[in-house]
Amino acid sequence: MTFPPGDPWGAPAPSPEPESPALPAPTGPVIVEIAEIHVTSTLVRTPVGDLPLAGSRWHVTDHWLSQRRTPMWAKVAAFVAICPTGGLSLLLLLVKETVPKGTVHVTVTSGAHQYVARVPVGREGDVASINQQVNYVRSLAAI
Repeated sequence: MTFPPGDPWGAPAPSPEPESPALPAPTGPVIVEIAEIHVTSTLVRTPVGDLPLAGSRWHVTDHWLSQRRTPMWAKVAAFVAICPTGGLSLLLLLVKETVPKGTVHVTVTSGAHQYVARVPVGREGDVASINQQVNYVRSLAAI
């Protein structure tokens, strides 16, 4: 005895297998990571999509700012010692330190697509490190 396909009292039909999402082609491990940009052997992965590494162009711009300010230890020492020294400790407020800060903008362009990563930096060594990483990625893109 067979039941019509629309019969509610018939044997349940097996449910169809859910389609698995298309798996991305394996691109290998991440070679270089610059902020949110991940570079593999063939792709540049950004938060807005993947770009091909071959033929990509890279540009680095640093927006650097140095500020001079009174360090916290000088402020605390001047406040604590104001009474015993008769106000001479206020001269500690003249102590200044240079505090560098800023961002480095790393721009990757591939075809009509472009992405800019803004990397906050606090030392000059950070800027040199980012420039070295970008130069390495440029050499990979030229291959």
